[in-house]
Amino acid sequence: MITPHIYKAALISGPFKRVFMRAKISFLPILFAFIGLISCKISQAQNTSTPQPGMFKITIFYPNGDDKTFDMDYYEKKHMPMVAGFIGKNLKFYEIDKGISGRTSADKVPFLAIGYFYITDVAEYNKAIAQNRDAVVSDFKNYTNIQPVVQISEVKQVVKGQ
Repeated sequence: MITPHIYKAALISGPFKRVFMRAKISFLPILFAFIGLISCKISQAQNTSTPQPGMFKITIFYPNGDDKTFDMDYYEKKHMPMVAGFIGKNLKFYEIDKGISGRTSADKVPFLAIGYFYITDVAEYNKAIAQNRDAVVSDFKNYTNIQPVVQISEVKQVVKGQ
C-alpha cells in the first residue's frame, strides 16, 4: 500500500524532482525582483518630493534688474546644497527655478531665479539659518550681486492635475 508520504516522495523524485527544483530556482529571481520593486515603491511613497498641506515653504526670490548677475551653475551645485546641509533633517526637499521670461516671451524676466526649501518646522529652520547666517550671506558674492527677498509660507493645499 502506498501511503501519502511515500506517494509524495515518489512523485518528487527522479525527473520530477529535477523539474520541481528548476522551477523553484527560476522562480526565486522573480520573487526577489518583486520584493525589491515593492520596497522601492514604499520608499518612494515615504520620501516623496511633493509638497503636503502643513509643510512650510521658504521661497528665495532673486529679482531681475539693470546690471544684476546670477551664476545658476554655482547656485545649483554649491549654494543650495550648502544651505540644505545646514537645514538638515527638517528639509524635506528643495527646488530651483531659473527665470526665462515674463508673462510673454517678449517681457523681461521678473526674477532671475527662485529657490524653495520645503520644511516641517519653521522655528528649527530659523535656528539653523541663524547659526549659519554668516556662511550663507558671505556666499552670495560667489553667485550673485542681488539681495534676495525671502518669504515663508504655509502650504495650505496641493492639487494635482489630471
